[in-house]
Amino acid sequence: MNHNDRSIVGLVMVAHAMVHTYELSVPILLLIWMVEFGVNEATISLVVSAGFALFGLGALPSGVLVDRFGSGPLITACLLGMGGSFLLLGLAPNLLVVAAALLVWGIAASVYHPSGLALISRGVTERGSAFAYHGMAGNLGIALGPLITSLLLLVYDWRIVVGLLAIPAGIAALYAARVNVDERAAVSADGGENADSEPISSLAEFVSESRALFVGGFALVLTVAMMSGLYYRGSLTFLPALITEFLGFDGATVTLAGFTFDIARDELSRYVYSGLLMVGVIGQYTGGKLTDRFPVEYGIMFGFGALALIALLIVPAASAGVIPFLLIGVALGFTLFLVQPIYQASIAEYTPAAARGLSYGYTYLFVFGVGAIGGVIAGTLLTYFSPMVLFTVLAGFGAIGSTLGFVLIRRSQDV
Repeated sequence: MNHNDRSIVGLVMVAHAMVHTYELSVPILLLIWMVEFGVNEATISLVVSAGFALFGLGALPSGVLVDRFGSGPLITACLLGMGGSFLLLGLAPNLLVVAAALLVWGIAASVYHPSGLALISRGVTERGSAFAYHGMAGNLGIALGPLITSLLLLVYDWRIVVGLLAIPAGIAALYAARVNVDERAAVSADGGENADSEPISSLAEFVSESRALFVGGFALVLTVAMMSGLYYRGSLTFLPALITEFLGFDGATVTLAGFTFDIARDELSRYVYSGLLMVGVIGQYTGGKLTDRFPVEYGIMFGFGALALIALLIVPAASAGVIPFLLIGVALGFTLFLVQPIYQASIAEYTPAAARGLSYGYTYLFVFGVGAIGGVIAGTLLTYFSPMVLFTVLAGFGAIGSTLGFVLIRRSQDV
């Protein structure tokens, strides 16, 4: 990688880690809010999913803004907004204010993925490696966010914890504001298609550009991304609570290096949850590297097929014992994040460079906007049915994604 590549990768790694640190701290806090405000899974899933929905719904207008104003200023604004939302969350006296703070977070966080991914696809020459490192940083945030939140909750009230979590976003925003990069270095160097086209400036242009995007395989890839979002949110939103149920752990006292620790039932589930998410770092790196070596369509078919199989095995594995459950959990953590850089790279394959911000806007509208329904589905199915029903539905999402991968393979062979 050249200097510009490294600068871009450094910026998006920091920002991506921040986004997912906040996102995945919410399932940990969710357990506390259920007890403190006296609500069930169905109710809290609606509150949380509203913020997660804006995380996706805001991606489309953000994608338009990226093509017009560039990624750098929007990434800085995203970091400032997320920090401010967690400060508001720390002041929340009731569930209504919690919901409002999560809505603010969703709006701010929605800016990131269209900005960061467009920046990689247009500014970095070694795109596959950049997607890999970008994904690894996101997974560090995904894993460390719950872990840091859990550790802080051992010492402080949850309101103080979320206030402390707001600090890193402010520091990251200062860093983002100072980074100077060439955002179009890659498309300028290779004369990328429509690299110099004018950004969208009217509703008519937006409609025209959108129609152009949906010609060809983009709609299929977009549906694949939506399946990923539904599976992602549906599996992760209540995973800490499910781990507690599956492990059947009632608490223990552990002595380590002369120190004695009392581990409560919910605390163990948080640590296991963080560990399973940490495995996703390897999955992200592997997926990113695979996009440089194999057609993305094959990665979609096999990756989503594996997700379908894993979903069907989770409940039987939990019934078989702790070790089988942990092994299938590791497979889930690896594969869930393996597919992300693959479909991200496929968006770049199926869209013109000039509309990359818009294309990633649509992508994350479907991944996190429509995907937020996965959390509502999970809460509803767990309230009125069973974990097996939930994971069967998730297996269906994986099967649809795999089938679409096969369709894309056939299309590419017919061209």
